[in-house]
Amino acid sequence: MATRPLFIPNLTGVPGAEERLLEFKWHPGMAKSQKQKSIYELHSVAHSLGFDRVLEISSKSENELGIKLSAFNLLIETKKNKNIFTVETAFQGSKVFSRGGPYKDLFGLDSLSAKKDIRLKESGKLMGFEFFGKMFPLEPRTYFYDWIYINALANNEELSKEVLSYDAFTDIEFNPKKSINCQAHSAAVYLSLAKVGMISDALSSPEDFLEILKAHYTKQKRNVGVQDRLI
Repeated sequence: MATRPLFIPNLTGVPGAEERLLEFKWHPGMAKSQKQKSIYELHSVAHSLGFDRVLEISSKSENELGIKLSAFNLLIETKKNKNIFTVETAFQGSKVFSRGGPYKDLFGLDSLSAKKDIRLKESGKLMGFEFFGKMFPLEPRTYFYDWIYINALANNEELSKEVLSYDAFTDIEFNPKKSINCQAHSAAVYLSLAKVGMISDALSSPEDFLEILKAHYTKQKRNVGVQDRLI
């Protein structure tokens, strides 16, 4: 057995998303087919709880939309110079460490190469992020990742419309005991902002984004380390 989060967007009131840990049968192995068996088991539990339209967002998804929404594939295009890179390379290339960074040259690499760049492990403690001259703190924990992911998704009209038809999101590779940021979480927050009519306001600036999601991030902080969410 294993546990993974189901991210459920808030569709009324205060924008944000709920993280609900689900227990399901795990199929061990690194093969894509094994991951997809585990996804099926996870989604079966979600369906039993009343979530009919669940999207797996990862390279292991059986849904083409889920693959396209992976941070390794979802593209960001800068307004000024029309530079194009993935959310993953933007995230990795924006990291600022105690002894180096941001390593902006990572923007020109593929997602996997950027993530595995040795400098990300040898530059000391992570201090924050710098993205095109704008500094982002480490707290709230998913603030910067959510900002770049949701911007990228909102600027892709086709993908952002398709996302709106789903009830909840998963990422089979994401283990909250080992990682912080999750593309399924960011997608759920995007859907929430869109449904409550606040997406444009939220993306007007990083400051507005943080203010609009203040309640969500406050709740997120309280839930860190909480173990009573298991179903």
